[in-house]
Amino acid sequence: MKPVLKNALKLAGGIAVLSLIIVLILRYNTKAHSPEATVQYEDNGLKMEVFYNRPYKKGRNIFGGLVPYGEVWRTGANEATTFETHEDIMVDGSLLRAGKYTLWTIPGKNSWKVIFNSQMYPWGIDMDKKAYRNPQYDALVVEIGVDKLQENVEQFTIFFSKSNDLVFMILTWDHTSVPVPIKPAPPKVF
Repeated sequence: MKPVLKNALKLAGGIAVLSLIIVLILRYNTKAHSPEATVQYEDNGLKMEVFYNRPYKKGRNIFGGLVPYGEVWRTGANEATTFETHEDIMVDGSLLRAGKYTLWTIPGKNSWKVIFNSQMYPWGIDMDKKAYRNPQYDALVVEIGVDKLQENVEQFTIFFSKSNDLVFMILTWDHTSVPVPIKPAPPKVF
């Protein structure tokens, strides 16, 4: 092999290794500030799962500040949040088919739009810090009232809570809680 080609291959290999190391360091640093979490719900055959990243408040003004009112939010940090259901469900009375979705929200002072989008995206925001979501792929958009909390929730949290025949997917951070009501869809009639 010619020395020039050999050196070029060594240089390319070095650049590839260095790039991988930089990506891993950036990923680790990003995840350290907003760690990944998966929350699951399973009962009577209904299975749901949310994967998201959990940023901290750190003394910041969150809703209406860091997360502006009236703008699409990736509903967490880093990658787009995903929601998966293994069967058809009713979200606040509207049908959402079984499948995997990205979960987006548009926060407001008194209500939030909760958006289930059928596309998967490489990250939650683009280079201009705008949500990657393409509204053309919105499978369902519902508007949910906001509950104001007395206590401060330091780290963004999503969890499931069951009450009678409803399951609530609750989004909570700062002094805000958004309870999204979910129940199994009625059986299909053929």
